[in-house]
Amino acid sequence: MNKNKKRRYGLWVTTIGLLLSIWALLALPLPYYIHAPGGASDVSQVMTVNGQKDSQPGSYNFVYIRVQQATPLTYLLASLDDNQTIVSEREELGDSTNQEYTRISQVYMETSQNQATYQALKLAKREVTMDYLGVYVLSVSDTSTFKGILQVGDTVTSINGQEFKDTKSLITYVASLEVGSDVTVSYSENGDQKTAKGKVIRLSNGKNGIGISLTEHTQVQSKDQIEFNTAGIGGPSAGLMFTLSIYTQLQDPGLRNGRVIAGTGTIESDGSVGDIGGAAMKVISAEQSGATVFFVPNNPVSDEVKKANPDAKTNYEEALESAKRNQLKIKVVPVTKVQDAIDYLEKTKSQE
Repeated sequence: MNKNKKRRYGLWVTTIGLLLSIWALLALPLPYYIHAPGGASDVSQVMTVNGQKDSQPGSYNFVYIRVQQATPLTYLLASLDDNQTIVSEREELGDSTNQEYTRISQVYMETSQNQATYQALKLAKREVTMDYLGVYVLSVSDTSTFKGILQVGDTVTSINGQEFKDTKSLITYVASLEVGSDVTVSYSENGDQKTAKGKVIRLSNGKNGIGISLTEHTQVQSKDQIEFNTAGIGGPSAGLMFTLSIYTQLQDPGLRNGRVIAGTGTIESDGSVGDIGGAAMKVISAEQSGATVFFVPNNPVSDEVKKANPDAKTNYEEALESAKRNQLKIKVVPVTKVQDAIDYLEKTKSQE
């Protein structure tokens, strides 16, 4: 090979190596996920109450975190940014596949919408009932005899022919059965009714069960029609803002008083506002949306969590610390129930 050919060959090798290096830096997926402030969505764009969008001035906004799989470059940038966090693939997905993880997020969103609708209608003193349909399957343990039979998103409707009024009753019944005893589960899979036989096992928490994690599958019954269009959006943390929006349209259209309000928090069956993840990032999302107020849960840190992490903070403390660190102007307001947010908006109507 003459010198010119060697030179051209070397140039090609160098160029290909450089291109591969750039590709690896920009696109090679790593077994990590990056969480960063994402954005906010106006509830009125995804929800109607009795066929009507909320047309009053201002808006209620639910905030979210942007999640993406890391590449070498984004991993490096995230490690240098106090407002981003890096989690392992195991922490992000658990034992779920990407498809199962998406389905779990959808289940949480549906549950959140049902709870928000029920609580808002109760607060607005409307006639409403909540039908208990069973429990959604969120995961099946490797030791469960129903592994490979029950799938994420299936609805367990009865155990040994017995139906239940709530999840607690179902769990209590299964826990009363002896380890190794036969158990028949009736369930719905994509609308098809099925049954499967298995056995009761000893769970990792020392109790007896069938080895599934679950959440309630419910359905709201009311003359008021609340409809959501949240395709592609998952998770339970928009519950508080859904509840506020429904309540405002039905009971007090002027409650918002033209303000841009953001917030986060799940809605529990007793009307309390449950904790969420990423409060420090979500308050940044709220500020970037133009909101002047950010509602955030302020539930005490449990002794169990404190024992594992003495520095653990409430969602409110996380958000407030982030707001101060990033010099945000938004007002961070702690809540433990929906009524706290309603009271704050009513009290501050003429102040903001």
